[in-house]
Amino acid sequence: MKISKCLSKLVLSVGIFLFTIQASAQTRTVGAFMVDETELYAMTKQMSQFFSRFNNEEDQFGKKYHYNSSEYRNNEKRKQLLPLLFDKENLRTSSALKDFFIDDLTTPKATNFMEFLGGRWYSEVSATFEFQGKTVNIIMILMIEKERLGSKWVLTNVYFPTFNRMFPAGEIAEREKHFLHPMSHELDFMNIHKAFRQPEVIDYYASNNFRPDYLSLFFYEVKLGRLKFVKIDELKFHIFQINNWYFEVSWFNRKGNNSGWLISNLMYVTEQEKESLLKFYEP
Repeated sequence: MKISKCLSKLVLSVGIFLFTIQASAQTRTVGAFMVDETELYAMTKQMSQFFSRFNNEEDQFGKKYHYNSSEYRNNEKRKQLLPLLFDKENLRTSSALKDFFIDDLTTPKATNFMEFLGGRWYSEVSATFEFQGKTVNIIMILMIEKERLGSKWVLTNVYFPTFNRMFPAGEIAEREKHFLHPMSHELDFMNIHKAFRQPEVIDYYASNNFRPDYLSLFFYEVKLGRLKFVKIDELKFHIFQINNWYFEVSWFNRKGNNSGWLISNLMYVTEQEKESLLKFYEP
């Protein structure tokens, strides 16, 4: 009986010892903070959680801070959390640029935070469709739009190579061959027939301000039943909200602590340069 009790105490002591070692391995000190790596490196499962972690609006256990709390959007703590939101296996997000980005966001008076509403961020949905008997890939761009007291995702643009090939830029010299004489109205536009001789360049007769509306073409083909949705293949997000920065957020489903929604690309882009990039996302 005594031997049995001694063995039980021994097993219990070993168990406590092993638990203590494991708990110790899960924590480390970063600056003035005791960081629980197991919780902190946990998968960022949703984009809403990415927003909260990016802004430091919740603790490492997922508990939301009150907006009046000193912890809420605390840049000092945020500086410790932001590195965990990067894809560590990607050279584009593990360089000195990442450190510069984090420093820029976490200076004492910095106010660069992500907003669900009112900020420029877009979803890129790569999907499979059937078009004229063939399987094709189309990229759909969506953004959040306010709707009365709420909000909704709306389509803003699409990228489909077939559509793009319909409106080639063309050489300037070639485009200049296709025009209607400024006195054509005096002939009741009898010469307009030449604009239809080559349907592939009919857009050369449009105003210089003309820009193809690929989203309207997309809706048109869907309405005719010639373009049919099959499935979603991939999803990622493009973030333009942070002053002078652009980054992508992609999904990483892998073993280890660096998984979930993570920053997969980072670029320093001035606000003026952003306007050129945004032409693809906003109509």
